[in-house]
Amino acid sequence: MSVRRTVLVIGGGAAGNAATILLRRAGMDVDLIEAKDDWNATAGSGITLQGNALRVLRELGVWERVRESGHGFGSVGITAPDGTVLHVAEDVRTGGDDLPATVGIQRPRLQRILIEAVRASGATVRLGTRATSLEQDASGVTVRFSDGTTGRYDLVIAADGIGSTTRAAIGITAEPEPTGMAIWRVEAPRPEGVARADLAYGGPSYIAGYCPTGDSTLYAFVVEAKRDRGSIPPQSYADEMRGIARHYGGFWPEITEHITDPAKVNYTWFDRMLVEGSWHRGRVVLAGDAAHCCPPTLAQGAALSLEDALVLAELLTGSGSGSGSEEWDDALFLRYYERRMRRVRPVVEASVQIGQWQLDGVRDADVPALMGRTMALLKERP
Repeated sequence: MSVRRTVLVIGGGAAGNAATILLRRAGMDVDLIEAKDDWNATAGSGITLQGNALRVLRELGVWERVRESGHGFGSVGITAPDGTVLHVAEDVRTGGDDLPATVGIQRPRLQRILIEAVRASGATVRLGTRATSLEQDASGVTVRFSDGTTGRYDLVIAADGIGSTTRAAIGITAEPEPTGMAIWRVEAPRPEGVARADLAYGGPSYIAGYCPTGDSTLYAFVVEAKRDRGSIPPQSYADEMRGIARHYGGFWPEITEHITDPAKVNYTWFDRMLVEGSWHRGRVVLAGDAAHCCPPTLAQGAALSLEDALVLAELLTGSGSGSGSEEWDDALFLRYYERRMRRVRPVVEASVQIGQWQLDGVRDADVPALMGRTMALLKERP
């Protein structure tokens, strides 16, 4: 008689939610803990999901809800700062011809869809809870939680984000490093006529862009050189972003007039990180931003995190393209690492390179070729 596997997932973002859904579907007992009381259900403006992310969302059983809630499109416009469209490029359908190339969706809406799927899976969810210590032996992990309780698990999946405390707790010393750029983001009403993402290069920022996220919404962003966060009072966020955005034409004047509430404007640095060697120590394994992060120049952050969860779940359940071993040992977790690194490394490096070319003012960089090679790689199943 087989014994049901027990898994603790730390972190309720894209990777953690996806892993929970997939492992529950396989019949495992899964506990998910999330440090924030609101499960990140209200944070953020919008998110761009390319086809390889949509492919995983379909595996999770939530694609139809994402399709209905977001806005799908198949091209991106390149514009001058005054709004003149210079070129329209067709997006690569990295998820296959039966899925849109790209979907924009409000980030809180995507999170709520995933939350509902986690709840429906029957997983045990504990919000406002952290893992304070992990003690491993040959057969599993004993975890002490911030509420004073303890649990015993066959496996711990650390999907607790870019600032992962679990990563440090298991002795992995990698830390995110700023790339030199920062981004302002805001949600706004979608002007009539906006049907795709547009990007303007030049002007007072490196990039000014927007992406439709539904029938009546979009998120807009401007990318500039990073500044000391302490030098920008949060109450001035709307003024800061509006001051940059007002220099752009086309649909930007209509968007800019809605940048008024500093609480709805987000300011974030671009970071890079790639954990080398392995993504596990014993029975604790990293996934998502805890293992890798990169600038959103290719809009692949969430997609890579979702793919991590899919590949790890395939290996843990014996349905992956590897040996399918049911032994949760170093060999299995190294297969996970090697399989993901073949895909993650080129994306991280390309995302960083595109930003660095902009920082260095390289005018003859072949950005389309680099993007084309990277997107062709992502068309293959992870």
